[in-house]
Amino acid sequence: MKKAKRLSVQHYRSKLLLLICAVCLLLMAGCAAKQTITPPPPEGQANAVSLLPVEKLTTEGIVIGEENAATNTISWKAIPYAEPPVGVLRWRAPQAPQKRSAPLKATKYCDICPQYIDHDRNPSTPQVVLGNEDCLYLNIWAPQNATADSKLPVFFWIHGGGNSIQWPLLSALDGGILANKGNMIVITVNYRIGHMGFLNHPALKTGNAAEDSGNFGILDLIAALKWVQANINNFGGDTGNVTIVGESAGGHNVFALVLSPMAKDLFQRAITESGSSTYFVTPEQGAAHINGILAKIMVKYGQAANEKEAASKLAAMSAKDIATYMRSKKPQDFLEYYPEGKADGLIQFPNVFGDGKVLPVDFYSVLASGNYNKVPMIMGTNKDEAKLFLRTVEPFKHWLMYYSLYKEPSQLELYDLVAKYESEAWKVMAVDQPARIMRGISGQPDIFTYQFLWGTGGQKDSVIGSRLSVMLAACHAMEIDFVFGTDNAALGVYVFDKKNRPGRVALSDAIMDYWVQFARTGNPNREGSELPDWIPWSNVEGQPKTILLDADLEKIKISMSDKELKQEDIDAALKSEPRQKEIQPLYDAIPYKRR
Repeated sequence: MKKAKRLSVQHYRSKLLLLICAVCLLLMAGCAAKQTITPPPPEGQANAVSLLPVEKLTTEGIVIGEENAATNTISWKAIPYAEPPVGVLRWRAPQAPQKRSAPLKATKYCDICPQYIDHDRNPSTPQVVLGNEDCLYLNIWAPQNATADSKLPVFFWIHGGGNSIQWPLLSALDGGILANKGNMIVITVNYRIGHMGFLNHPALKTGNAAEDSGNFGILDLIAALKWVQANINNFGGDTGNVTIVGESAGGHNVFALVLSPMAKDLFQRAITESGSSTYFVTPEQGAAHINGILAKIMVKYGQAANEKEAASKLAAMSAKDIATYMRSKKPQDFLEYYPEGKADGLIQFPNVFGDGKVLPVDFYSVLASGNYNKVPMIMGTNKDEAKLFLRTVEPFKHWLMYYSLYKEPSQLELYDLVAKYESEAWKVMAVDQPARIMRGISGQPDIFTYQFLWGTGGQKDSVIGSRLSVMLAACHAMEIDFVFGTDNAALGVYVFDKKNRPGRVALSDAIMDYWVQFARTGNPNREGSELPDWIPWSNVEGQPKTILLDADLEKIKISMSDKELKQEDIDAALKSEPRQKEIQPLYDAIPYKRR
């Protein structure tokens, strides 16, 4: 009996030990995801085991997602596509992720990359820096019936936010609605932003031209696209049919990928929504800016009495010592010197460098030469792009705060005039200028351009109410919820209501139809669709140029326009404007016009 009792105790000790090991494995998973302890199939033997629909094999191991009944999709969140860029990997090119010994439960979003964020939704309190440098993960949605043989188009979304914040937050952007409606794979991706993602300084040079570019965020996107090429077929996607899509800074990064020789053959179509196509920043501009930030940091930590003394000390330091000093600081140390970050989240800093390796030195000369990745493209802007930003600029910020903008016709006229000229300059820079250049290049496939107008109409006729139509109208980022079919991922949370629901849902359905068909074929027009034909851009005078996307309270209002905007025409109109002297200083300050 004693012997049997000893055996029983050993048995339960063994079971307890196994249980503790299992718990430890669960706690070791990163980026808010948890692991199971079921071993993956041997490498190269994916078909040797039967995987559940939520289980997919990747080059690093099995990932386990979850079914989404509301959208009839399966999602996998926070799949690592690179090693965490921390420690010695900070300001280095992304490294391939390690293989995992156990399946990864991928059901929770990862942390945001370090950035300013509105933590309490109180406009009277400053935004704070939150996030984790370990943030190189992507999220995938696939129809529930997708298999490795489905060969579905892949929609690869690059978020906006000035390359300094993630906006809208990917955790609020449900890709399942679009994946289900379009019967395609939808991917959203994190990439390094702020000074962790874009920093060019001589002290960080390694001799690796790509790494020395300082374009770490762009290199992250390239690494994510390479991961897609290696893995997305197992999720039901077609590696030969990938569409890169981005809004605002994400659109600028789409343009960058179109021009990058390192992104060749990683995608087959591209969509830019309000994306900047301005010049790339020079490495020298980047280095000068970051030296100024380093001087401020040295003063803060008592290593110099003032910034002038700090600059002298920096000039005397070796490259190795500067690099070590920079790596010893937290991301917050580099961000806290931007007052606009505390107020609005976005910071103004040099990013996306014309380094000559990852990206060409000059944007427009390479575009004009035709030496870029020629793919079918959609380019577009919103009618009132500038209003999202003008509301934070004086004197308009003051007028809005005290509601005089809604009551004083003179103030409203100036606000609308400045918004008009700035938004038209954005359209030239982001749509009309690059479309004209690229359509003149031999071998360039069709380019389709749009202008989004939902929300315009002024105080009397707008679908979003009088005050919102004054302050926002069809402003920057207004189209995002329409593209994804969501209600509150972006600005929909402020402007969507029961009254405008029929018209906006119809417009959202139309936009998703166009975007999905373009991702599928390179042509947004679906055979059998009752939507108006979207005719590609023509350089011929008087021929169709741009589709106008709008809706009233009940139904869509979509038509083609033959109007093309040119910078010289905008400048000429502004010179003859009666209030030109009031408009000009604000207009000259904008960064998003053709230079």
